[in-house]
Amino acid sequence: MSVLVFAESFNGAFKKSTFEVVSYAKRVADAQGDALTAVAFNVSDAEAAELGKYGASNVLNVSNDALSGFDSGIYAAAVAQAAQQAGAATVVVSNTPNGKAFAPRVAVKLNAGIVSGVSEVPTGNTVRKPVFSGKAYADFTFNTEHKVIAIQPNSIGIQEFGGSASVEAFSPSLDGIRGVTVREVKSAGGGVPLPEAELVVSAGRGLKGPENWGMIEELADLLGAATACSRPVADTHWRPHHEHVGQTGVAIRPNLYIAVGISGAIQHLAGVNQSKVIVVINKDPEAPFFKAADYGIVGDAFEVVPKLIDAFKASAN
Repeated sequence: MSVLVFAESFNGAFKKSTFEVVSYAKRVADAQGDALTAVAFNVSDAEAAELGKYGASNVLNVSNDALSGFDSGIYAAAVAQAAQQAGAATVVVSNTPNGKAFAPRVAVKLNAGIVSGVSEVPTGNTVRKPVFSGKAYADFTFNTEHKVIAIQPNSIGIQEFGGSASVEAFSPSLDGIRGVTVREVKSAGGGVPLPEAELVVSAGRGLKGPENWGMIEELADLLGAATACSRPVADTHWRPHHEHVGQTGVAIRPNLYIAVGISGAIQHLAGVNQSKVIVVINKDPEAPFFKAADYGIVGDAFEVVPKLIDAFKASAN
């Protein structure tokens, strides 16, 4: 038997979450005494071979125009067939938006149990995931022969094992599978996507208006960070909706999350409380966000943030 990991890519290049899920799957395979096979769609053989650095022994590389745009039904069929080709009892994917869409379909095709949002390497047939917005953990035990594990991005970390994977062409049978027709793709501009960002600077209604966002962007640029916002800011169109972090927005797990002028409602905390370090800047000493913060600054954002910017500029010189 073996472990199969889906290596997600975009425009022929792997995402950061891919390296994380491959290195996680390597640890799962080692614990089970199995080999690790990856399946990738429409990447070069040289790109596919790089997965060996993160633990893959072999890569099934699929070249098919039907997989150039995301379609959960077609992706699920291809991954399920790859699992059968590799003789894999365990399939590992990243719990990205795409992973959330097709992983349950893979489980159905393989008659497998599935646990999503996993944050630790399994112990035997038992996996652990955070529940109740990260306030507790729950253990789930598989009682099926096949299993699908979807790991939460930024929860495990990337580990390099060295080496290069062998690459072989794989052609799943996709004829007759009803798909969707993609008429247009609109990509958000900017830097690092929020789910992959290690540093995030976020702001809320305390900034009083979109005209004051310049200092947030300047601070983020100095740190090499992504920018984010609270839901009220996105709802009032001060910032684009793809920057909204929280329970109903994007869930993130950066190494550093700086929250400026955000009170810290439970819905917002649910999407950011897995951050390794949280820094809160708010002029209200009773803001609930301070209870979740590792570091807090009680002060006016319009005074504190410019001083931080000046300090970072001075340290860079």
